[in-house]
Amino acid sequence: MRIILLGPPGAGKGTQGERLVKKYNIPHISTGDIFRAAIKEGTEMGLKAKEYMDKGALVPDEVVVGIVRERLTQEDCGGGYLLDGFPRTLAQAEALDVALQEMGTPLTGVVNVDVDQEELLERLTGRRVCKGCGSSYHVKFNMPKVRNVCDKCGAELYQRTDDTVETVKQRLEVYRNQTSPLIDYYQQKGILYTVDGSRDIDDVFGEIVAILEAKQ
Repeated sequence: MRIILLGPPGAGKGTQGERLVKKYNIPHISTGDIFRAAIKEGTEMGLKAKEYMDKGALVPDEVVVGIVRERLTQEDCGGGYLLDGFPRTLAQAEALDVALQEMGTPLTGVVNVDVDQEELLERLTGRRVCKGCGSSYHVKFNMPKVRNVCDKCGAELYQRTDDTVETVKQRLEVYRNQTSPLIDYYQQKGILYTVDGSRDIDDVFGEIVAILEAKQ
């Protein structure tokens, strides 16, 4: 299974990703992790990326794709992988396709976990975090026994600044703008599968698995 997982903040993409890598015994690959590993290991692309990062400059797409390609050729990716957070741009998607064609390993599918913006706002702005132990709660889905008091340590709960309505709307807008071209691109290639992420976690996972296994 060679999968790209797309989904806005709050859609449950992380949960579905964890389940998929466990079911198919494939590595979960995020660009942040592989950047750090490539730089630490001193790979050719890792050293190139470090040059740009040390200057405070953006790492060019060709270097980003080069680092991803290095990672995908490692032994643990022989049975597939799940890409999360990559590609982020149309240029990266096109470059990734070229690399995968050269490697003879096309994508199994691109799964887009979609949730209505109003529900995403409710999910993300309802989160509350404990000031003491960091435990996470939700005003609707995971309420503490006593309002605004942590069940575990008794400390006060608070709303993080990145969970306010204004910030969440901005995050969602940035995601939509970044991802819309990717959704169109993979849709035109016939490998995009959109699932309704507003349903029960098990139902969403079951649909994703059915889609992927029908592709094999």
